[in-house]
Amino acid sequence: MNVLYHLTILPPRLPGCDAVVQEVSALQARLGGWVTYLNPNGRSPVYVPRVGFGFHKLAKIRRLEKSVQVHNVFNADLFPFPVLHCLRRPVVYSLTGGVSETRPLSATSPWLRSLRFLPIITVTDLRSLELLQKQGFSNVTLVRPGVDTHRFTETQQAIRSEVRLMVGSAPWNRTQFRQKGIAALLCAVQRSPRLFLVFLWRGVLAEEMNDRVRRMGIADRIVVLNRKVDVNQVLAGVHASISLATDPSIVIPYPHSLIESLAAGKPIILSRSIAMADYVQQKGCGLVVDHVTPDDILSAVDQLVEHYESLREAARQTGRADFAMDALIQSFQRVYESVTASSQ
Repeated sequence: MNVLYHLTILPPRLPGCDAVVQEVSALQARLGGWVTYLNPNGRSPVYVPRVGFGFHKLAKIRRLEKSVQVHNVFNADLFPFPVLHCLRRPVVYSLTGGVSETRPLSATSPWLRSLRFLPIITVTDLRSLELLQKQGFSNVTLVRPGVDTHRFTETQQAIRSEVRLMVGSAPWNRTQFRQKGIAALLCAVQRSPRLFLVFLWRGVLAEEMNDRVRRMGIADRIVVLNRKVDVNQVLAGVHASISLATDPSIVIPYPHSLIESLAAGKPIILSRSIAMADYVQQKGCGLVVDHVTPDDILSAVDQLVEHYESLREAARQTGRADFAMDALIQSFQRVYESVTASSQ
């Protein structure tokens, strides 16, 4: 089966560092097909709003449609892209971000009504599934995220004087320094001399980050890896990983950096607004902070130190089994087969 995968983000500056791109690449490698980027703003001389995404690629899409059975659009939120109405094969819409309870949607609203024509909308977490179903979307199904767990090895790292955390989900804009907890994490480092952070960066706002670190006088306890790295190697040098967000819509519900941490047997810390927090509490493989503040972060670090061995053991038992890439690919394959069968 050939699939035409559509991404609404700009091509990443650091290839291979974006979670959604990683999953799409794995699907393409196993199932075949092609990838298109619908966002024209990387090259367009004028800014193009989302309603115009994809039309610059329509001629290419038309040619590729002759060789594919289904389209799969990946986007962070539910948005009725007009270009979807121009596609001649069935469309699967994969929601890569989380759904917020504070901003309810309605399948009957004029703005989103067009999405009801889609055969299936996939989500990665139960929170989003249940919220969308309550809000009138009957075409929603769950597809758990996955990573290549074979790339990660378990390494033991005893906690002594220093607590070292890997930080993923880097910001795409300045506002996200606060929304993704980066500002709070830097303040926590200022207040706790034992806290050491390793940031995975994506080629965006690196100078801004380095300026903040220098101004705060914490450069000796902050590493910003603004390049493609071997995450397994980074994880070998830390005790745990952390990802924070004040709003579920600005991060994917299961951040890959946290899944990879579990795959390497390292516990995780995350904010309650991230849907993966429900899984973490159920499995006991990490800690959940209620508020993205230095106080809550440092409280979680204290708990990490106190209960490290039990948290590490729970992480070791969950990561590899629950987030295998094969399971993700098989789930999408079932979705594609279902959609193509019903369209015939």
